[in-house]
Amino acid sequence: MTIMGSRLLPVFLVTLLLVLQGQLWLGRGSMANVTALREKLETQKAANLKARELNDRLTAEVNDLQSGMEMVEEKARLELGMVKPNEIYVQIAE
Repeated sequence: MTIMGSRLLPVFLVTLLLVLQGQLWLGRGSMANVTALREKLETQKAANLKARELNDRLTAEVNDLQSGMEMVEEKARLELGMVKPNEIYVQIAE
């Protein structure tokens, strides 16, 4: 039994070593796979940065348009007497 056990142990260890090496070089967490995922991550980060900058610009533009229209409407109401549909203009004389 000891002769058989002494022969199986090295075979088992070599097989285990080959399986682990195969996982390292060819498996899901292989070095090539990790490198490809890192490159993909960097590309996605760059795309996210561009999208964030575009979103910031669009948000600023929307805010400008909203506040700008309110200012234009207020000026038109005060200076030109603008009245919206279904509104009644009332002027109080002092």
